[in-house]
Amino acid sequence: MYSLRLDGYDPDLHHDAAVAFRIRARPDELFSAQHQHRKGQLIMALHGAITCDVECAMWMVPPQYAVWIPGGVPHSNHVTAGAELCFLFIEPNAVTLPENCCTLKISPLCRELILTLATRSDGQRAEPQTQRLTQVLFDELPQQPQEQMQLPVSAHPKIRRMVETMAREPAQWQTLGQWAGVFAMSERNLARLVVRETGLSFRRWRHQLQLILALQALVGGHNVQQVAQLLGYDSTTAFITMFKKGLGQTPGRYLAGLTTAFPQ
Repeated sequence: MYSLRLDGYDPDLHHDAAVAFRIRARPDELFSAQHQHRKGQLIMALHGAITCDVECAMWMVPPQYAVWIPGGVPHSNHVTAGAELCFLFIEPNAVTLPENCCTLKISPLCRELILTLATRSDGQRAEPQTQRLTQVLFDELPQQPQEQMQLPVSAHPKIRRMVETMAREPAQWQTLGQWAGVFAMSERNLARLVVRETGLSFRRWRHQLQLILALQALVGGHNVQQVAQLLGYDSTTAFITMFKKGLGQTPGRYLAGLTTAFPQ
């Protein structure tokens, strides 16, 4: 396996239609600073989770999902301890994928195609067998459904402060009124600022952040009760309701689906 920084390998210097790397993040590299690639990049989580800061949004990538980052888009990555990932780099115009960043729900077939490609050496990628595998992958990738797994953020210092603080201490920062007091603003003006900068109401924006934090904690091994407490919910039932509203299933079913679809 490669490290998060690809052990110094620069995929942009090569012109394979697609090249994949299986990654295991070392304890000293859980964060990669902002950078960009000539190629488009698909980041797929295998174990643990990765959060990408891209295009004024925080993109959460739990197992069973991947984030697509078009070529030339600056981004930074933060992974959970012990995370295993797969990076897929794609030449510009090799396959039709969204022009903007998005989260894709990856089918087991796509996952296995990407993992198989990651086992191919530089020489093997030029062989007809690998080229056929790549073409099947290119047929499948555009069919993967998009999911809303991002948190809109912005460069505005108040929004940045809010998201960074709420991510560290979600249970302590629950209301718009708390932040209005911190910024010496009226709740109405702060609410307008949040909508203008993120496109969401404060309540919807906070719930989306909570969903991302919940996924990180669940994938990291916390149980449902622990996650509910971490996020400041008075009851586990209320947390489950929020989670189901966001992802269409309970936390238990979600985690069971990961185990069934993508066994370790």
